[in-house]
Amino acid sequence: MPDGETPAQRASRVALEAVYGCLENGESFRLEAGAGAGKTYTLVKALGWLIEKRSRVFVRRSQKVACITFTNVAKDEIEARTDRHPAVFCETNHAFCWSLINGLQAHLRTYVSELPTWQDRLAEVGGIGGRTVEYTLGHRSIRDGVLSLHHDDILPLTIRFMENAKFRKRMSELYPVILVDEYQDTDADWVEAIKAHFLGVAGAPQFGFFGDHWQKIYGGCGKLEHPAVKEIGKEANFRSVQVVVDCLNRMRPELPQFVDDPTVAGSVRVFHSNGWVGQRQGGAHWGGDLPGPVAHQALDRVKTRLVADGWDFDASRTKVLMLTHRVLAAEQGYASLPGVFQFNDAFTKKENPHIAYLVDVLEPACDAFAARRFGEMFDVLGTAPHLRRTADKAAWGASFQALDQLRANGTVGEVIGHLMQTRRPRPPDAVADRERDLRAFDPDAGEPMPRYLTETEALHGVQYAEIKALRAYLCGHSPFETKHGVKGQEFENVLVVIGRGWNQYNFGEMLELAVNGVPAARAEMFERNRNLFYVACSRPKKRLALLFTQQLSPVAMGKVQAWFGEAIVEGIAI
Repeated sequence: MPDGETPAQRASRVALEAVYGCLENGESFRLEAGAGAGKTYTLVKALGWLIEKRSRVFVRRSQKVACITFTNVAKDEIEARTDRHPAVFCETNHAFCWSLINGLQAHLRTYVSELPTWQDRLAEVGGIGGRTVEYTLGHRSIRDGVLSLHHDDILPLTIRFMENAKFRKRMSELYPVILVDEYQDTDADWVEAIKAHFLGVAGAPQFGFFGDHWQKIYGGCGKLEHPAVKEIGKEANFRSVQVVVDCLNRMRPELPQFVDDPTVAGSVRVFHSNGWVGQRQGGAHWGGDLPGPVAHQALDRVKTRLVADGWDFDASRTKVLMLTHRVLAAEQGYASLPGVFQFNDAFTKKENPHIAYLVDVLEPACDAFAARRFGEMFDVLGTAPHLRRTADKAAWGASFQALDQLRANGTVGEVIGHLMQTRRPRPPDAVADRERDLRAFDPDAGEPMPRYLTETEALHGVQYAEIKALRAYLCGHSPFETKHGVKGQEFENVLVVIGRGWNQYNFGEMLELAVNGVPAARAEMFERNRNLFYVACSRPKKRLALLFTQQLSPVAMGKVQAWFGEAIVEGIAI
């Protein structure tokens, strides 16, 4: 170990040297970097090595290193840290794939016609004809001479192109090295196509995959394994103190981590509610959890205990991560929404089209309008209407002023009704179609109302202020949100509240399976729960505390004690 090198620095150096060795030898590799390991640092260093060693050759041959990121935020960070070198093409996967296929219009027209999502639309207009295929706004439309693709069309089309040997050859010539950031969150079908057509194939690009399959919480391919891909474990943790990392290592002994300074003090506390003797909630999603008011009381008691231990709950220093839904909804200000949807993920993961549109499009557009950033507003809306007359501008202004009043004091139904009537802005097809279906439904016809319509009808009655509260939560707190969740973030102190209410999450069952073994039928559920639990527990730099509001079985409690230490697990008096 070089003089002055910390344990984490040594582990980082060893992993980086292994990456350099793979790059030098033309081997594809997968860097498995646990929470706090400094994955992006290693990725940027790998790009720096390629720039230093090979950029002149790449530029002379009109080649580049492709760096595929999961988000635009990551793309911007990597570009800044590589000084936007001309030998590096850094983009999200959708943008990267579109850059490969957009010039192949004849094939695109054929392949688009094969997509099931386009066949009815194209039949209505007599086929695709000679239309130009574009990808600009991210939603499907057909107009004179142009067919516009949806985001969801890009990867299937690229996978279809990968079946073509000439396309694969051209891709290999353009990008002799392809580095994939957050590989575990990358589209599973796309990764399978890479495995089938490129990995281990002579003349194919060299691939480097950077990520951590224990931090897959968004969907995606998960752990990538292939005979032609060498695994490199980065056994460093530059984020957390030793006492927290000890817990993470007990959860995940196959990838032990070493801290930067083992002498820095910290703490881990675990509280459970098993001693409460009242009637707990029932039902498939809520079973075993404390009633809402009692859970709030337990949370207040824990926070009081932690403050006495030196915690500061100022938002700049401490994050409360709530892996429990009803308590979360009440805390964040959208208490009615859990009762609207049969499956909570329909709105927390924005799978419901109304929620996705209101949170991701309408709210940002209204913010931009209020700030008089009209170009940004139309970018968010995905449309730029021709405002040729003063009356056109006045109509848009009046519509948004009315929207502002409805968003402050009205219901979701009133906001949607305004949009359907004025079409300024125009709701997307997925929203408009549901609204038309709801209006057309005849309750006297003897047929039961479909669930998607009962949920739409119930959503109409929710105060729009809850949509604003949901957006604020998703933008700053949600462990599920695909762009701004807790993954990748760190905080001085973290309190994790663990309960029921998410239809896809039962952490008590996950703990039991960690002891008893995971049957194949429960493997996906176990991984989803374990990963989110691990991500939440790996956020703190100094102090970690957990509160279980759901009742834990003896088996689950035993696993908690094994991971965190029996001496620090205690019941909370409620």
